[in-house]
Amino acid sequence: MKFEWKSDCRRILLVVIGSFLMAVNINTFVHAAELYPGGASGLSLLLQKVFGDFAGIQLPYTLFNVLLNAVPAYVGFRYIGKKFTLLSCLVIALSSLMTDLLPRISITSEPMLSCVFGGLLGAFAVSLCLHADATSGGTDFIAMYVSQKYERDAFHYILMGNVVMLGVAGALFGWEKALYSIIYQFTYTQALHGLYKRYQKHTLFIITQKPEEIYSAIAQSTHHGATLFRGTGLYEQKERTMVYSVVSSEEIRPVLSKVKSIDEHAFINVLKTDQFQGRFYHKPTD
Repeated sequence: MKFEWKSDCRRILLVVIGSFLMAVNINTFVHAAELYPGGASGLSLLLQKVFGDFAGIQLPYTLFNVLLNAVPAYVGFRYIGKKFTLLSCLVIALSSLMTDLLPRISITSEPMLSCVFGGLLGAFAVSLCLHADATSGGTDFIAMYVSQKYERDAFHYILMGNVVMLGVAGALFGWEKALYSIIYQFTYTQALHGLYKRYQKHTLFIITQKPEEIYSAIAQSTHHGATLFRGTGLYEQKERTMVYSVVSSEEIRPVLSKVKSIDEHAFINVLKTDQFQGRFYHKPTD
């Protein structure tokens, strides 16, 4: 595990900012509307309330969040990446401590506003950590593991699991807060899906007169392969070549820019790919 000053300092900065925003989100929107965000953080808040209301014991958020992340952190360290897990543990520690230390401030008393803007802020905070190749812990470790091992976007499955947890919260503390929490989770998941696209894929069909140059550009910038098809353009009855390749959504923009710089007359069809079987290059998680 080698420390690279420029890139790792950038990653640590993103992690610190993301952790701070997570704590701010919990202490403003989440607490104001008595929401349960789901995942390890939501379960930590739920356990805090259970111990406070039923046992009269006020325990810190940090205690629950660190304990609940112990096993997922082991999964990350064992199967995903050591530096990735260490940065994620930094997120867990910082966000937990700041949640306990920062003051609670109520920006709005309207629960729906808290659901929407809390979900957006939470997704933005977590996306900063994901772009630093770290995670907020808990179910995010599991989502990353499933995405890497099975080539599937797991965030929607995480949402379904959170709904089950919120059902328990609704049975204990009232269904209104649980239902608002589901809206929060939906907003959070959809926003995160748009902000972080590493495990989403798109298929490219590129009709071009310069297939070899375009393939070289795709291979050098993304490390993905491609397939060349030869056919006939029916409109002009001329031979055409088509480059077929699958890239991640975050790679689409730079790839299209390079293709256009090589062949400004290239015809490009981009399709969202929901399922994919076979080998696909992912940048290794360190």
